[in-house]
Amino acid sequence: MVIFRRFLPFVRPYIPRLLLAGLLVTGVALINLTLVRLAGTLWDVITVQHDADKMTRSIGLFLGLVILQGLCSMGHSYLTAWVSQTVVADFRKHLFGHLQKLTVSFFARRRTGELLSRLMSDVTVIQSLVTEAPIDGVKQLVTFIGGITFLLLMNWRLCLLILVLLPLLVVVSKMFGRRLKSLSTSIQDHMAALSTLTEEVISGIRIVKSFVQTEREQTRFADQVEQTLHQTLRRAGIMAVFIPVISLLTFSSATAVLWYGGRQVIDGVVTPGDLFAFVLFAGILIGPFSSAAKIFTQIKEAQGATERVFEILDAKPEIDDRPDAQPLGTIAGHVRMEDVTFSYDTRHPVLAHLSFEAKPGELVAFVGPTGAGKTTVINLLHRFYDPIEGRLTIDGRDLRDVTLDSWYRQIALVPQETILFGGTILDNIRYGNREANETAVVEASQAAHAHDFITNLPDGYQTVVGEKGVNLSGGQRQRVAIARAVLKNPRILLLDEATSSLDTESERLVQEALQRLMEGRTTFVVAHRLSTIQRADRILVLDKGQLVEEGTHAQLMERKGLYHYLYTIRLNEPA
Repeated sequence: MVIFRRFLPFVRPYIPRLLLAGLLVTGVALINLTLVRLAGTLWDVITVQHDADKMTRSIGLFLGLVILQGLCSMGHSYLTAWVSQTVVADFRKHLFGHLQKLTVSFFARRRTGELLSRLMSDVTVIQSLVTEAPIDGVKQLVTFIGGITFLLLMNWRLCLLILVLLPLLVVVSKMFGRRLKSLSTSIQDHMAALSTLTEEVISGIRIVKSFVQTEREQTRFADQVEQTLHQTLRRAGIMAVFIPVISLLTFSSATAVLWYGGRQVIDGVVTPGDLFAFVLFAGILIGPFSSAAKIFTQIKEAQGATERVFEILDAKPEIDDRPDAQPLGTIAGHVRMEDVTFSYDTRHPVLAHLSFEAKPGELVAFVGPTGAGKTTVINLLHRFYDPIEGRLTIDGRDLRDVTLDSWYRQIALVPQETILFGGTILDNIRYGNREANETAVVEASQAAHAHDFITNLPDGYQTVVGEKGVNLSGGQRQRVAIARAVLKNPRILLLDEATSSLDTESERLVQEALQRLMEGRTTFVVAHRLSTIQRADRILVLDKGQLVEEGTHAQLMERKGLYHYLYTIRLNEPA
C-alpha cells in the first residue's frame, strides 16, 4: 500500500481510463464464468437430452459471448498498456526533473551508472505493479467471487474442498515472500553496479585502451555479471519452487473435486454437465490463486526498487531558494566575500574566514598551490554550495536572498574540462540562449575565434560534436564553450583553469577569445599558468584555505612571497 500511495499522484489523472479498463476486464471475467456454466449446460444437452435445436442455439450464444469477450479483452489490454506506459513516462520525467533540482553535492556522492539504473530499471520494475497488477487483480477477484458463487449454488460440499486451499496458500506465500524481497533488492543493487561499471568503462574507453586495461575491465565486468547471475538464479530457484507449490496445492484440490464429484455422478446426485462445469470452475479458480502468487512476488520485487527510487525523490536540495527570495535584476557586478568559512567535510575545512572584493568590470585572479581552495571559491561564487559561515553579496545583496535562476542567468562558467553535449555545434553554442538568431551565433563564434574552424568543417555549424565533444580537439571544444558563454552575455564570468590543458597555439587563440569575453564584465579566474593572469586587476594568493597575499602582479613579485615562488617555479617548468 505504501507503493500505491506514493504513486497515486501519478496515477490519479488516468483513473477514469483505469476504471474503464477495470469495467472491461470485469466484463471479460463475467463472460468467462458464463461460458463455463454454458459449457456444462451444453454438455448435458448433447449427452443427456440429445436436443439438436437447443444445442444449436446454445452454440450460437456461446460464439456470441466469445466475440464479446474478445472485444472487451482488446479494449482493456490497450487501455491498461496505455495507462501503464504513460504513468511510467510521467514518473520518469518527474524523477529526472527532481534530479535536475538537486545540488552538485548530491551528484558528488553518487555514481552516474547508479542513478541511471534507478531512473530506468527500477522504475520499470514498479511500473507493472502500480498499473497492470490492479487491473489483473480486478479480473481475478471477479473470477474468484463469481466462481465461488457458482460453485456454492451448484454443490456446497464440493466448494468446501477448494476453499480449504486458502490457508495453505497464505502460509506458503509468507514462507517465500521475505526471501524474495531480499533477493530482488540485491539483484537491483547488482544491476546498478553493473550499469555504473559499464558507463565508466565506455566513457573512459581511451584511457582503458591507452593503459592496456581491456582484459582487466572485461574481468571486472564478467565478475559483476556473475554476481548478478548468481543472485538471479537464486531467486529463480525460489520461484521454481514457489509457483509449482501453489499450482500443486490448487490442482490437488481440483483432483479431489473430480474424485468426489465423479462418485456423485455415479450415484445420480449430479449430472455429468454439472460435474463438467464444476471441474472447469475449479480450474478457473487456479487463475486467481496463481495470479495472487505472481502479484505477491511482484510486490516483493517492487519494494526494493521503490525504496531506491524514492530515496532520490526524498532527497532535498541543499541549495534552494528561500521562501522570501527575490529575482535579481540586471547587476553591476560588485561582488564581496565576507569572512567565509567552508568545508565539504566538517573534519577537513577548505576555506577559513576568507574575505575579498571585486568591483564591477574587474579581473580578479586566484593563485595558490594544489588544494589551496581556488576551485572551491569558484563553486561558492557560482552558488553550487553555500558558505558554512560568512556570506557572499552581489551589489550589496546576499546571494541567499535572490533566486538561483536569476543569479545563474547573470553568470557564465568556463571550466577546465569543457562539457559539450552530443548534438551539433549550433545546439551547443545556443545552449544558454535558445532564442538567439544565426547572426548572434556567428558574432559569438567570431568573438571566440571559433567561426573559422567551424565553417571549415564539412557540415559547419551542423557538425555533430559527439559524446562530450569527442569529434573536436581540446582547443576547438574550449572555443565553442567560450562562444556559448559569449552568447549568454553574462555580467559575471568564472574561468576555472580554462587553458591549462591546451597546447601553445590553442592557448593563444583561447586567451584572445577570453580577453574579448572579459571586457566590461566582472571576471574571476583560476589559472595554472601564471602568465595568463598577469593582467589581473587583483591577484589573491590562497594557501590552505586562507588569503595570504593580495595585489597586482608587480606588487606581489616585489614582496618575494608565495606568489613570487609559484611564479618562478612555473616559469622554469618545461613547456
